[in-house]
Amino acid sequence: MGLFDKLFGGKAATDADRVTSYFRALTAYTPSFMSRTGGLYEMELTRSAIHAFASHVSKLKPEVSGAAKSSLAPLLQYQPNKFMDTSKFLYRLATILSVTTTAFIVPLTDATDSVITGFYPLLPGRAEIMEFAGEPWLRYTFANGQRAAIEFTRVGILTTHQYRDDFFGDGHDALSPTLDLLDVQRQAMTEAVTSSAAIRFFARLAGTLRPEDIKAERDRFTLDNLSADNKSGVMMFDAKYADVKQIDSKQFVIDADQMKLIKDNVFGYFGANDAILTNSYDENGWNAFYEGKVEPFALQLGLVMTNMVYTARERSFGNQVMFSSNRLQYASNTSKLAVTTQLMDRGLLSNYGAADIWNLPQPDGPERWVIRGEYIDISNLPGHTVDQAKAAAAAALAAATAPVPDTTIPQATP
Repeated sequence: MGLFDKLFGGKAATDADRVTSYFRALTAYTPSFMSRTGGLYEMELTRSAIHAFASHVSKLKPEVSGAAKSSLAPLLQYQPNKFMDTSKFLYRLATILSVTTTAFIVPLTDATDSVITGFYPLLPGRAEIMEFAGEPWLRYTFANGQRAAIEFTRVGILTTHQYRDDFFGDGHDALSPTLDLLDVQRQAMTEAVTSSAAIRFFARLAGTLRPEDIKAERDRFTLDNLSADNKSGVMMFDAKYADVKQIDSKQFVIDADQMKLIKDNVFGYFGANDAILTNSYDENGWNAFYEGKVEPFALQLGLVMTNMVYTARERSFGNQVMFSSNRLQYASNTSKLAVTTQLMDRGLLSNYGAADIWNLPQPDGPERWVIRGEYIDISNLPGHTVDQAKAAAAAALAAATAPVPDTTIPQATP
């Protein structure tokens, strides 16, 4: 039994054959998706940008709220399926979404097909929304020709750059000119380096020789003068050569401004920069990257997973799936200390939360919230009530903002 059978079961092919007509979309586009990635993931710069994003996404923490389907919490936190831990699951999902602008998640179920036992990210060669018995189905076709179908309401779809299609992303056609420039520059640099290193000297023979004699003489000249055996550094040649000159080979260098333009195009498209790719960012740079890239992905993934797992009634009772990140792990020690101190003093942060900020193991014992001793609820003071405190505060404010009387002694008129 292969991976296909483990994911979809024996009825997958039968279901795929039952759906035969396309689901009618609002747009004029046929509701189908093709994973034509081109050379996007094969370029060093674009792959680096995608890898940086997926690496940070892989550190998101799944959190399951509510009492319904509580067994999903350890599943999502450690091993969404038998072949991936949570980090690999999130990394691959983010990579697929970045490369194809559409990512699919299918639920894995038990033998009864009613209890969710896991989740798997898919990369089909083609996906189509079909109609069967008045309901939409999602039919997948994989590179090996196998097909499977699943009810549309049971599957999760993440998209980016979604505009023309009602269900899928638009692809990366807008980035094609930049990818072409990257490929042309890489080829040009390779050709220039190769050609500049191929010929170092040229020599003109004084007489007219047959081609085979010219080749033999070139090999002899190279062996005698240009090989490692010539330790003197002196080149000698006789009257057969009218002239021998060394070629001044100049190193090919890509124009810096042009390369910067290409990098800026890629960075702007993927929301990254040099600091993110080289892990040299500060806390402000990380916060900007998190707000612009990681958090939108976490928000979309949480909504997709919540809608996959829970019914509308279950969601109304607060059951949901979220993906969070401890952003303060990337802050400076000064910022961490200030946040930890201020929030713990006011009872807004527990001892467990403080340990997480400092990337330390959680302390032994129960989770505790504390507050500084000098902070006391004023209603607990003897002889004081909330109304009295409000009246005293209002009187103090009025006295502080009252106009200062004019105490200047008027001068006598002469």
